[in-house]
Amino acid sequence: MPRGRPHQTRLLISAQDRAELLRWSRRPKSSHALAQRASIILRCAEGDSNNQVARDLRLDNGTVGKWRQRFVARGLAGLLDEPRSGAPRTIGDDQIEAVVTATLETLPATATHWSTRGMAAEMGISHASVRRIWQAFGLQPHRVESFKLSNDPQFIEKVRDIVGLYLNPPDKALVLCVDEKSQIQALDRTQPVLPMAPGIPERRTHDYRRYGTTSLFAALDVASGKVIGETHRRHRATEFRSFLDTIEREVPPALDVHLVLDNYRTHKTPLITRWLLRHPRYQVHFTPTYSSWINQVERWFSLLTERQLRRGTHTSTRQLEDAIRLYLATSNAAARPFIWTKTADDILASIARFCQRTSDTGH
Repeated sequence: MPRGRPHQTRLLISAQDRAELLRWSRRPKSSHALAQRASIILRCAEGDSNNQVARDLRLDNGTVGKWRQRFVARGLAGLLDEPRSGAPRTIGDDQIEAVVTATLETLPATATHWSTRGMAAEMGISHASVRRIWQAFGLQPHRVESFKLSNDPQFIEKVRDIVGLYLNPPDKALVLCVDEKSQIQALDRTQPVLPMAPGIPERRTHDYRRYGTTSLFAALDVASGKVIGETHRRHRATEFRSFLDTIEREVPPALDVHLVLDNYRTHKTPLITRWLLRHPRYQVHFTPTYSSWINQVERWFSLLTERQLRRGTHTSTRQLEDAIRLYLATSNAAARPFIWTKTADDILASIARFCQRTSDTGH
């Protein structure tokens, strides 16, 4: 007799249970866990195996098996959370659902988002109860995050091209991530900075004086983490061509050069186009629009800002440029490359999931 795992029979559910499961599955914002369990049962009822359901819903096989067995044993009631020990609840499930639903699907008349006290007054419960409900469901109406999706018609092709350079760079070639950090301000506080003392943080005035601006042109070698950089007082195609000349002097002539650039207009002027035609070993890879995250030099810029610029004080543009050059020298002396781990398929799948969540909101 052949041995192995027993065949999983297809779940049989009534029309009434199917309708209730469909209703639960369409409330992922108000009750994510219940919607997930309903989706598991609906998929199992279609004849899918536990492994297939777990893979498609990105769950553990044990999770799928657990809720399948609970449904077989107890029906719809088996998908609900079991009561826990402790003092009797003073707020029922209907009130909790009303708070969660109102938080996610409505707005107060006099504000852009709910506060605990505003929701408490609306629902007739204490603000502490609202806070506990929000904590249990991971709701934070006061927080907001920004996003921007690329509208580049060649987005997929460009992502695959640039990520391919990072994960599988060509032989006898250098991959340089190039960009400019423009309008860096030389700032000094209006009064002396008070140094840190035991129990007292560094203190500084909230206002400042401006002493001019500069722009940093930088090219990050993705293989070594070293950066070619220079500062210019202006940010035009002329300065960018001068920086390309610097790269040409720094890179050994035997190597081809792949430049990862954004779509800034100074990178596409006739002056730059002619320069590239005169230097055929250079190949340009433009990032998708609104996708600066794919250019690794942006990560280096954030380190420069965090470690040197944000809390630095400079009384002249020259002093600011000297500080930038010092950071360039010290960071290159201990350079380490950024490790890129995401494949193009991983990135595209993540964006697809984000787009799906966005479309599910109904906006």
